[in-house]
Amino acid sequence: MPRPQPEAHAVDNVNWLRAAVLGANDGIVSTASLVLGVAGSHASHGNILLAAVAGLVGGAMSMATGEYVSVSSQADTERAALEQERRELKADGPAEHRELAAIYVRRGLEPPLARQVADQLMARDALDAHARDELGLSERSAARPLQAAMASACSFAAGAALPLVVVAVAPVAKVVPAVALAALVALAILGGLAARSGGASVSRGVARVTFWSALAMVVTFAIGHLVGVPAA
Repeated sequence: MPRPQPEAHAVDNVNWLRAAVLGANDGIVSTASLVLGVAGSHASHGNILLAAVAGLVGGAMSMATGEYVSVSSQADTERAALEQERRELKADGPAEHRELAAIYVRRGLEPPLARQVADQLMARDALDAHARDELGLSERSAARPLQAAMASACSFAAGAALPLVVVAVAPVAKVVPAVALAALVALAILGGLAARSGGASVSRGVARVTFWSALAMVVTFAIGHLVGVPAA
C-alpha cells in the first residue's frame, strides 16, 4: 500500500511567505520613501539616484545583519533548551516519561494510551520526542541564521530595485509621481499575492499594505520638502 502523502495547507507557507513579503515590502517602501524624501528636498537627479542606490545596499545589509543576529539568538536558545532537556533525560528518565505522557493526556489521549505512545516515542528517540512535543522544536522549524540572512537581503534588494530602476529611467520632473505610482502598484500586487498564498482576504491584504505604504511615503516626502526648502 502506498504511503499517504501529507496534505498541503496554506499555513505551511506562512514562514517563508512572511520573510519574503517582509523583505520585499521593506525594500520597496524604504527605498521609495527615501527617494521621495530626497526628491522633495529639490535634490538633483544624480543625488536622488545615489540615495536610491544607498537605500538598496544599506537596507539589504541591515536586513541581513538584523536577521542573522535575531535568528542566531533563536538558534542559541534552541540549543540551550535541547541541552537542558538532554540533561534532564539523563538525570531522571522516568520523570521525563511521565511529563511526556501528561502532554498527550492534555491533548486528548486516555492515560494508558498516552503512556504507551510516550513509551514508543522515547524508545525510538527520547530527545526528539521531547524537543517536538514539549519544546515545540523540529527540524523543519529549526533556526538557520545564514539562510535567513541571505533570504532577507535578497528579498529586500529585489523590492528596492523597483524604485531604483524607476529613478534611473524617469526624468527628474516625473520622479516623484513615477516612484510613488510604481511602488504602490507593486505593493498592492505583492500584498494580494501574499494574502492569496496564505489563504487570507486579498482585498484586505491589498488595502492594508497600500494604505500604510502610501502614508509612509507621504510623510517622508513632506519632511524632505520642508527641510529642503531654503529659509527666506
